Amino acid sequence: MTDQQLADLRQTYSQRTLTETDVQPDAVRQFRVWLEEALQARLEEPSAMTLATVNEAGQPAARIVLLKGLPDDTGFLFFTNYDSRKGQELATCPLAALTFFWPGLERQVRIEGRVEKAPETASTEYFQSRPRGSQIGAWASPQSQPIRSREELEEREQAVEARFAGQEPLPRPEHWGGYLLRPQRIEFWQGRPSRLHDRIVYERHPEGWKISRLAP
Repeated sequence: MTDQQLADLRQTYSQRTLTETDVQPDAVRQFRVWLEEALQARLEEPSAMTLATVNEAGQPAARIVLLKGLPDDTGFLFFTNYDSRKGQELATCPLAALTFFWPGLERQVRIEGRVEKAPETASTEYFQSRPRGSQIGAWASPQSQPIRSREELEEREQAVEARFAGQEPLPRPEHWGGYLLRPQRIEFWQGRPSRLHDRIVYERHPEGWKISRLAP
């Protein structure tokens, strides 16, 4: 593909509209409405979200993680290795951003807020509900650290299998658990023709969510 062919790629968005009267007064409840519509549309990986963090030097990094809950409509829950790059960056700077993109519905949601560790009981409950292979993998993988080869990873997996042979479920490793992103700002984007997209943003204030429209 040439640069010109790449530049000429464009999609016309015309499925739906988004107005201030369409949305819920609470931002997380509005997100639930859109997530349910994404599930009903049978989109691939509707819970996949881009998580962006930043290190001490201000260098951002982004990766895909999976949303695993919206406890009491107060936070976005995900799980990972606390010693991973994202875990280390969240320990240094607990501010982060999430992005959901649902092209089948011509929609995007952007979320910004402060991240905190989820309660240990919630982390253990979820960890022990995962398939055994995923539990083994969480013990075996020194996530984000250099390893010698694929064979080393498989050897670590075998060692964990031997260590916990006959044990079900496995205990949760201390280096693995959940995070809650407490949103301060959530933007809902609906694609529209001629790039005049609808953008509705919620910003949290002491008295509640303030709703505004943004220019596309």
